[in-house]
Amino acid sequence: MYIDDITNAQRAEVLTAALPYIKKYYGKVIVVKYGGNAMINESLKQQVMEDIVLLTLIGVKVVLVHGGGPEITDMLNKIGKESTFVDGLRVTDKETAEVVQMVLAGKINKSLVNLLGLKGGKAMGISGLDAHLIEAETKDDRLGFVGRITKVNVEPIADLLENDYIPVVSTVGCDKSGNVYNINADSAAAYIAGALNAERLISMTDIAGILRDKNDPSSLIPCIDTKQAVELFNDGTISGGMIPKVECCLEAISRGVKKVIIMDGRVPHSLLIEILTDEGAGTMVTEGDFNER
Repeated sequence: MYIDDITNAQRAEVLTAALPYIKKYYGKVIVVKYGGNAMINESLKQQVMEDIVLLTLIGVKVVLVHGGGPEITDMLNKIGKESTFVDGLRVTDKETAEVVQMVLAGKINKSLVNLLGLKGGKAMGISGLDAHLIEAETKDDRLGFVGRITKVNVEPIADLLENDYIPVVSTVGCDKSGNVYNINADSAAAYIAGALNAERLISMTDIAGILRDKNDPSSLIPCIDTKQAVELFNDGTISGGMIPKVECCLEAISRGVKKVIIMDGRVPHSLLIEILTDEGAGTMVTEGDFNER
């Protein structure tokens, strides 16, 4: 069915059905982590920005935290610098850190701000360097300037939300000596969501969620609590690239976020499906009872 095939009465019913969810999330903070691989498709990117603007217009306070791994790799390739990874994390020397800052805080951040503006939103781009929003230290000497977050200062984000802006945060950090660090976007989103006492953290990526069988998309696990997450770690269900994502879910919950969602950012309007329907999207991770999506 296409939108032109829907009658005005059906459209009214859709809006009425969304009313309880609009009331539920009105004035609440939702942090959306937008992953590098989920940003590749331009038409889907347009839809994600439309969804964020729509949520903002109905009173949801959305904070967009973004990564940009593929574009960093592309830029490094253009300057003839090979990308090296250890345990899934990019080895970041001084030159690579400069490229990370340029791509994340410059190109990607400002393009997302511009796109939100074109969709009717009021967005402001900031990085983890601004007002030392993300403070960090060396995570592992083997990784160079890859940072482990030591502190987040969310006052700039809170100020933007108070003035009805959509904060768009690029995940570079710094230490007290001024060194710039490459920060994992999932980790940054978890810390920021916790500090903002967010209602939800939604991680948009290029996978459906947590699968019982990684080769079978129909084996999606819709909901787990923290205890079950540990069990899935132990039995090997959560493995590979899903490990750091779920670890960041648990980090966010430990910092007070009520519910964390891992969802497929390639599904059209998955954000709206998650927030404005009882169907939900992806896998929800929560501290305890998850009877209510």
